[in-house]
Amino acid sequence: MSTYSKAWKWINRFKLECLSKGWKTSESYDWVLTENEEYHALVWVKIVLPSSFERIALDRKCIVKEGLRYRVVKAAYCAWIFVTQPPESLLEKIWSNEEILYNNAIYDLSRLCKGEKVCRKINKTKSRVFKEFEKFLKKQGITIIECAGIKPSIHV
Repeated sequence: MSTYSKAWKWINRFKLECLSKGWKTSESYDWVLTENEEYHALVWVKIVLPSSFERIALDRKCIVKEGLRYRVVKAAYCAWIFVTQPPESLLEKIWSNEEILYNNAIYDLSRLCKGEKVCRKINKTKSRVFKEFEKFLKKQGITIIECAGIKPSIHV
């Protein structure tokens, strides 16, 4: 099974759990719509340049298909699902930008895709969906490790 297929399997299982909570998901796109009409986007990543990451992370756009129509919405939060280890420069970028830090989460599934039951993360969002994703991974026996990095000088 390819690295991408393993990660896809975990996300699809999680999306099924989201449905059981009354949240909506898409078969074609990776987002979760909560009861308070907030979109939580799941962005699949193999490789991304820090400058591209910053631009996309600040925009937080999400495609929604309704019948034959498509529309673009602003996601409340984005989770970046990495199947390869993200570069440290990207992790530094998220730690150094308050808007990115509190609206985007990073999940490094690279070790999980290699058979290790470990996921590294940065999640300072208030997303209930991403908290549930972490609970889901823990129920699967996966250890979640907070990524170390430049600690923000942000006080909440």
